[in-house]
Amino acid sequence: MDLRSAHDLFRLLGDETRLRLLALLAEEELTVAELTELLGLAQSRVSTHLGRLRDAGLVKVRRHSQGSLYSVPDAFEREETRLLWEALSSRIHDPLLDDDRERARRLVDRRERPGTWADSVAGRMERFYSPGRTWQSTARALLGLVELGDILDVASGDGALIELLAPRARSVTCLDISPKVLGAARDRLADWGNVTFVQGDMHELPFDDSRFDHVLLLNALSYAERPPLVVEQASRVLRAGGALVATTLGSHAFREEARLYDHAQLGFETASLERLFAECGLRVTLCKVTHQEKRKPHFRVITMHARKLDPRS
Repeated sequence: MDLRSAHDLFRLLGDETRLRLLALLAEEELTVAELTELLGLAQSRVSTHLGRLRDAGLVKVRRHSQGSLYSVPDAFEREETRLLWEALSSRIHDPLLDDDRERARRLVDRRERPGTWADSVAGRMERFYSPGRTWQSTARALLGLVELGDILDVASGDGALIELLAPRARSVTCLDISPKVLGAARDRLADWGNVTFVQGDMHELPFDDSRFDHVLLLNALSYAERPPLVVEQASRVLRAGGALVATTLGSHAFREEARLYDHAQLGFETASLERLFAECGLRVTLCKVTHQEKRKPHFRVITMHARKLDPRS
């Protein structure tokens, strides 16, 4: 083995996730879906790790009626690889690996019992791929249940979301400060005559009071220099009884990521957001962290729903 090959092999094995995969596959033949469940990782990440291990001869694959089954080979292509893996596997003792193996044994027992695909993923179905069953297809179907009025999308970006909402709305106004981004939105939404595009600042919305039935602040507050002013403006242009929907990041300390994406804020606390919305004449019906991203650095995402109070009531 030359220096470069040794470097590549040690680097490959210097990853905790790949070591967990190898420890599991040394005990059982497992599918990508099963490994995804056991490790709690995205299916794409598991597949990437398996591809690298397979290229190095550390993992083999066998076609089966249930899919591709992965395992550590009985005979390695290269003697050096075998010796290194045997040295590692015989000396690594960790409770996490013991838990992985025990869960894998239970999973294999469950797999070998008869049942349908749906039976095999019951209670965990959202974590597994099924043909045609995607978030995009589900969202498009569920939008058929709603009829929307006049929508304002603040910091609208290139119109990817409005492509879904425009067919269900009386009108949509996309507001963004970037002419380049708005140009991309115009191209994307050219077939929809009920969509208009306005270049403007979310801190000073160029619209009359009570102009819209729905206001969207989706990932907008992270870019706001003065978030209270943005919420105040959103409330001003919202009609009494109208709905405001917002998503933003929970408070965090990831300054480098914030700089990379041009964020002006390091997230928010739910209590302060709820108080801010109430001060702007909005009745909050939901304000909580609804999920945490799987991708590092694992941002927490806050979802907010609110209604504009009628000042006459």
